[in-house]
Amino acid sequence: MANLRVVQWTTGRVGTKALETLLDRDEFELVGLYAHSPEKAGIDAGVLCGRPDCGVIATSDVDALISLRPDAVVYTAFMADLDHVERLLSAGVNVVSTNLFLNCGGMAGETRERVEAACARGKSSIYITGVNPGWVNSVAAALTAVCRRVHSVTIAESTDVSNYASKETWDAMGMGRMEADESVVAIAQGAMVSFRDAALRVAEALGLVLDDLAFEIDFARVAEDTDLGFMALPKGSHGALRSAWVGTSGGTERIRVSVAWYLTDRLVENWTFDKEHYRLGVKGDPDIDCRIEFIAPAWQDSDWSVLTALPAVNAVTKVVAARPGILGLDDIGLITTPFA
Repeated sequence: MANLRVVQWTTGRVGTKALETLLDRDEFELVGLYAHSPEKAGIDAGVLCGRPDCGVIATSDVDALISLRPDAVVYTAFMADLDHVERLLSAGVNVVSTNLFLNCGGMAGETRERVEAACARGKSSIYITGVNPGWVNSVAAALTAVCRRVHSVTIAESTDVSNYASKETWDAMGMGRMEADESVVAIAQGAMVSFRDAALRVAEALGLVLDDLAFEIDFARVAEDTDLGFMALPKGSHGALRSAWVGTSGGTERIRVSVAWYLTDRLVENWTFDKEHYRLGVKGDPDIDCRIEFIAPAWQDSDWSVLTALPAVNAVTKVVAARPGILGLDDIGLITTPFA
């Protein structure tokens, strides 16, 4: 099979990791690069990810990129542009996205209708993935293959987020505040919508129709004044949160997708956190307790963006070969990385 012709869409933190991999892997041919920032247009793709020149020049000309007739676009835009995605899909370009289209209302309602219509026009496919939602949902669903029956599935993420130096993000999520009013909870719930999608993906993969999908959130207070460099956490302010989307069917909890994020573990409430980044559980016959920890001493500044980028890059071949339309876990199957 000839190398797949791929366009990388944007070069933020996730996009840069995707771009590096596309340049490194023999099965892909990088043919184009979309530049969201005007100052990046006209710059060689290699330069934009710290590599030697590769001859692919970044551009903001969408029509020019479509004219390259790529097999797929790896779409890592921070904010989704639905018009751009429609144009790509309508032109027959498959899209693998790490963006969940949350600024467009998520992949539902009018957004879903527009995307499905574009796929039908171009006989193209779109698949949304990342580490969570995405990769971890596939792993959780696959665990159930050894069970006679399944009663419930849980996905729990535990992460020290003090290396994510975005004061604006944590302010909006209620961190550093003394109390969480309704507006903070609403913003946090909006930011956690991606994990709602994770719960729905697992339910769909297991053939479960949920009656309700509810949101929960709680905060813990820092035990002492804490300076993170990029923001200060006064004693008694919020320094950690736990949130979850809980899916029920027939009045019984069937799926729980939760996160525990902490800027410090010195907390008044003495919360404890799993060392593992993910803990996956299945209640059934048999029960399953699976723990996943990422160990990456070579990564600088604990840049976990690579975990979001790689499931998308590694899905490109499967997406190009899949049926037209919006794809789910069942359409893609097992995604792997080839031996080096």
